[in-house]
Amino acid sequence: MKQRVSVLRVLAALCVIPCITGAAIAQEDTMPAHPRYVRLQPQLQKTAAPPATPLTTWNGSFSYLGTTYNYNMVGTDPSTGTSTTVQVFAIPVVLSYKTSTGTVTFSPGAKQSNGLSAGQNILNSPLFQKMDFTSGGTHVGVTQYIDAYQRANFWGQVSSHTGYHVLLSKPTVLPALVLTVPASVGRVATEFGVRVGLADIFWFDAQIQNYMKNHTQIVPNSLPLFVTYNVYLTQFGGCCIGGYHSSFGTLAAPQAYAQASYIGTSGAFAQDVSALSHELGEWMDDPLVVNVNGNTVSCGILENGDPEEGFANYGGFPYTLNGFTYNLQDLVFLPYFGAPASTSVNNSLTFQGNPFGLGICSNGG
Repeated sequence: MKQRVSVLRVLAALCVIPCITGAAIAQEDTMPAHPRYVRLQPQLQKTAAPPATPLTTWNGSFSYLGTTYNYNMVGTDPSTGTSTTVQVFAIPVVLSYKTSTGTVTFSPGAKQSNGLSAGQNILNSPLFQKMDFTSGGTHVGVTQYIDAYQRANFWGQVSSHTGYHVLLSKPTVLPALVLTVPASVGRVATEFGVRVGLADIFWFDAQIQNYMKNHTQIVPNSLPLFVTYNVYLTQFGGCCIGGYHSSFGTLAAPQAYAQASYIGTSGAFAQDVSALSHELGEWMDDPLVVNVNGNTVSCGILENGDPEEGFANYGGFPYTLNGFTYNLQDLVFLPYFGAPASTSVNNSLTFQGNPFGLGICSNGG
């Protein structure tokens, strides 16, 4: 599974927007659905940029089999015991498709089983609201899920520097991005038993980059999250991508961003906030800000959600908050990529203790 994703990443690095063709979409009928997440190669220009406050990041490293691997992550060094809060902008993306029977629209405003919209459920989820988290029986804080994960990831330091946090602000919801998907790059289909909209990832990425360029409040020290509902993205004709992250702009002031879909059917790939938990976790540990090619490790790139997506429930674990059950995807710790076991809580490989036979980098990075 991981090997295929790595191939797609290589192809993505070689392809630019003109690679989008109707032929790529036509291939979907002959290719089986393959649940996955991707990371698009960042599009950064070597041009001067006006002064901007960059995303707060820090640099670290570990040695594995005689090789030193450097990484750049969001926040501050855990050993400082300091707290960082990142401004989040949430952008609902509404996709419409013209079919033989009329227009079909997929919107994050769709009501869910608890009477709230998918967008409201995201804001109310443990990704942005605090709850009590433990990892392997160790209490790691009353906090947000991604912060709890990162605290456990570096528990060897955080346990004695308890002020360390990387928190997400209450999202500021910006005006929706409303798109009509051309037939050449998308269609309505049924995947994993759910009626969904499909859209080519390169076409989609061009639309959201234009959106960011036209909304000046989105600046490098913030995180714009583009949220779709019952939508999967496609890449080179293959479905189904639940979310992705990347960056664009200039080397001097890169803008990191992410997209995730909320699938409203229980048990389906990318159900509720599982895709968003995946992408936020990978943005945290591989934000594509300093290291343009990503944080490299012995098995590829330090993508902490990918090794878990092939397990039961796509690596998701249920958490109930305010009467609604959310599925948060497990994320692997740095020791999975070769860092000393003492780095993480209980010398564990994953936050949920869900290795199922994982060895170091056994599924790739």
